[in-house]
Amino acid sequence: MTGKLDLDPVLVARARELARRAGRPVVELARGHTTVSVERAVLRLAGVSGADPDGIPWVNRLVEAVVADVGLGHGVALPVFDALVREQSTDVTLLAQKAAAGSVRFQVPSGRAATVARRAARRAARRAVGAGIRRIDRRRAERDRLVKRFGDPKQRPWIYLIVATGDIYEDIPQAQAAARAGADVIAVIRSTGQSLLDYVPEGATREGFAGTYATQENFRLMRAALDVSSKELGRYVRLTNYASGLCMPEMAALAGLERLDMMLNDSMYGILFRDINPVRTFVDQRFSRQVHARAGIIINTGEDNYLTTADAVDEAHTVTVSQLLNEYFAHEAGLADWQLGLGHAFEINPEVPESLRLELAHALLARELFPDAPLKWMPPTKHMTGDVFRGNLLDGFFNLVGALTGQGILLVGMMTEAVVTPWLSDRDIALQNVRYVLGAAGGLAEDFVPAPGGFIQQRANRVLGEAVDLLERIGDQSLLTAIAEGTFGIMKRPADRGKGLDGVARHEVDYYNPATEILEQPA
Repeated sequence: MTGKLDLDPVLVARARELARRAGRPVVELARGHTTVSVERAVLRLAGVSGADPDGIPWVNRLVEAVVADVGLGHGVALPVFDALVREQSTDVTLLAQKAAAGSVRFQVPSGRAATVARRAARRAARRAVGAGIRRIDRRRAERDRLVKRFGDPKQRPWIYLIVATGDIYEDIPQAQAAARAGADVIAVIRSTGQSLLDYVPEGATREGFAGTYATQENFRLMRAALDVSSKELGRYVRLTNYASGLCMPEMAALAGLERLDMMLNDSMYGILFRDINPVRTFVDQRFSRQVHARAGIIINTGEDNYLTTADAVDEAHTVTVSQLLNEYFAHEAGLADWQLGLGHAFEINPEVPESLRLELAHALLARELFPDAPLKWMPPTKHMTGDVFRGNLLDGFFNLVGALTGQGILLVGMMTEAVVTPWLSDRDIALQNVRYVLGAAGGLAEDFVPAPGGFIQQRANRVLGEAVDLLERIGDQSLLTAIAEGTFGIMKRPADRGKGLDGVARHEVDYYNPATEILEQPA
């Protein structure tokens, strides 16, 4: 493989092998641990829904009751479904309500005499969770039918646009208007701080902070509205939300159940930028990606965020390393290349000499390393100054680089970045910018070939070489140590610190998770 950058195929293969070496111990760690959110996701797949009068979801109350009686390390499936079998019931939500009232006690069947009870509990758990996963399968098949009926956008990159009013009933008409104006993917930004809530709010919400709460009902409402828009426009409009933070596995399950199409799901974002415990994050992300794989959801990773804290030139290789690690973790969890929306961004200081050529080198390197992935290309934010005319020009350069390097998903940049939450008129101007560049230069990637041995080729090969060197160092210590030392995004996050650590448990010998059992089998 040489391509436009004349990358050394031996070095590329070495980079992937080193990413596997760095990632393998983390996968083994994840395989041997569970978290409260993984177990809550299992219960959501089994049919638990709703919340108590204080708004605390019944899944939270049920997991808390199980942990109080038998701990977390056995998983919740055995104790919960053992209790259901003993009560001769199949209503898991009712059991959660009884548990919250203190009228149910949980146990893990043990000893020779408990063999029959364990088998009965496992069968009941697998049956209930299997029904939830089959519903996800039906929603995936439904998407396939709608894409076939309405069609996909006629060109790449897909145009990705954000709505974020805080009120789902305001988001819906804005999202539909954005689709009419040319958006192919609608992302509903979550309310500020939701990633640090250790529960998923219930119901339709009308108040949020710089975003709208991610809930199952909000997912359902927006997906239904965009289905109407898809029929009207004659192309399937995709919906994006967030599977990150302390409830990553639950968000993934709810997204699959409500037929979302993309989910923000980076392996390290929550560690670096939300100070969530690394072990908690890696356990949660593996389960969430298994669900995404089954649901046919495209993940979006968060490498663009590194460049908002670290220098986009000096630390470009850390983006490449993270992309390679995200690829490894995703493949191990069952995701295919077409589901890997690996992230990167146009974040080089425009005052740097040859900044545009550097951006081209970095973007083309990502494209050639991951030829079958729908790369997610993020617009400038760090160096937007409030000068809207300069900002609009920078966004035009960003759009042009996206076209020249064959990016898969292009997030629409706003000229009012760093000034105000964009007005509808700002969005319209931004979409005009995208449409003009893609209309005028959408096929220019075919003609764009960097000079052999020139600046762009040399820069891309240098970044790849630095990425390999860093992966060598990570392999010599460990990925968790590298994260603790501030290798990515200059944030230092030790493995024994961070939010959510108290919700992690090592598997006991009789740990049972019917969801993982099903998801790790061929569909």
